Amino acid sequence: MPERLTEMLMDTWTPLIILWITVLPSIYMAPMNQSQVLPSGSSTGLKRLNEEQRVLHRSKRGWVWNQMFVLEEFSGPEPILVGRLHTDLDPGSSKIKYILSGDGAGTIFVINDKTGDIHAMKRLDREEKAEYTLTAQAVDRDTNQPLEPPSEFIIKVQDINDNAPEFVEGPYHATVPEMSVVGTFVTKVTATDADDPVYGNSAKLVYSILEGQPYFSIEPHTAIIKTALPNMDREAKEEYFVVIQAKDMGGHMGGLSGTTTVTITLSDVNDNPPKFAQSLYHFSVMEDVALGEPIGRVKANDLDIGENAKSSYDIIEGDGMDIFEITTDAQTQDGVIRVRKPLDFETKKSYTLKVEAANIHLDPRFLSGGPFKDTATVKIVVEDADEPPVFSSPTYLLEVHENAAINSVLGQVTAHDPDVSSSPIRFSIDRHTDLERQFNINAEDGKITLATPLDRETSTWHNITIVATETSKCLCTLDHTRQCNLLFTLALYFRQCI
Repeated sequence: MPERLTEMLMDTWTPLIILWITVLPSIYMAPMNQSQVLPSGSSTGLKRLNEEQRVLHRSKRGWVWNQMFVLEEFSGPEPILVGRLHTDLDPGSSKIKYILSGDGAGTIFVINDKTGDIHAMKRLDREEKAEYTLTAQAVDRDTNQPLEPPSEFIIKVQDINDNAPEFVEGPYHATVPEMSVVGTFVTKVTATDADDPVYGNSAKLVYSILEGQPYFSIEPHTAIIKTALPNMDREAKEEYFVVIQAKDMGGHMGGLSGTTTVTITLSDVNDNPPKFAQSLYHFSVMEDVALGEPIGRVKANDLDIGENAKSSYDIIEGDGMDIFEITTDAQTQDGVIRVRKPLDFETKKSYTLKVEAANIHLDPRFLSGGPFKDTATVKIVVEDADEPPVFSSPTYLLEVHENAAINSVLGQVTAHDPDVSSSPIRFSIDRHTDLERQFNINAEDGKITLATPLDRETSTWHNITIVATETSKCLCTLDHTRQCNLLFTLALYFRQCI
């Protein structure tokens, strides 16, 4: 037995043992005269007497039994005297033999068949077995004939505080919302003690916090853990490690204790607004960007997590509200800016927008700390794209006499470069539309001339395609062309007869 337990047992039981040793000899040595054998109608008095003397007497025709007790975990150099059986039929001539049977008889409990003394031969553990049911009988030593009917009695193992409290379900994990008020329920822990909950305070537990103050408290008797500080902020500290102690003996000095840990996590609430990483964003975009293409991203950060961090984006001001749109990327929570309508560098070269990010899920408890939104300015510069030439008209209709002279000018097409650079334009005929090469075009000025004679009776219409190609000033052909259809109508020429 541990040294601490031995000291505690000695302090508790030494006075009782001294009293036992002092009182028992006088009791056992007293002659068993008729005055000590109570009549059958005085069972109450007999019970009191037996409790005082721990001597079991026969009252007339039956045994009157009391429970016997033995202290658990007690051991010494000699077997422990539990109690004594006695019947008033015993004249002291040693002709009566006492017999013991039942739980542990002969192994744990041994009876002196002459005196009726019962001894415990082994150290007992109440947590293994709390009581033993045995049967006592008095028989004639010579004939073994029963002198009394057999009768049962119980030996109870008295508890000592030899078991520390245990948290069978630990370690524990719990969550509580951040910013909770003082006294908010967190969780409940439970410790068990194998000692006797009825006898003494060996199993009377009191709970306390060893680590985790001043953030949390525990109710000493119910073991309910609550918040002890207001406005605990998850963004400042998310997890707390709390150590709980359960101590028996009502928490008094000398009691045994056990500990467990509780990991408490603060769950998130929406107590933080979104905040743009910067107040001004700059983006550039080519004027020929496709509609719906993203041109830039903005980001409003939120210290909260999950649903509480989600925001929606809107364009609330600016000269491009009908030109651009902003949507939320569900994965990254970015604001994605896209083009809604075509851009034209030559018409407008820049735009300024004011965008707003606002939390989607608001918590009414924290609205006073708002607003849960933020704004930023976005400047968008439109860059010039090298656009193809533009004809002055998408189609031309020319009318010519069928007897027009070779190399005569039939008409002219014009085109220009819409870019600021205004590069030179060169013209050509798509020969797939003029297989017989009946027409030519001046590459510089776009004048169309006749290359071969025309015959109205053979073909009334000629439909050819003119190609305008943008060139650089170094006469290098650029990869920007535009085509224009040219439709010829041949007029009938009548020569006057003389």
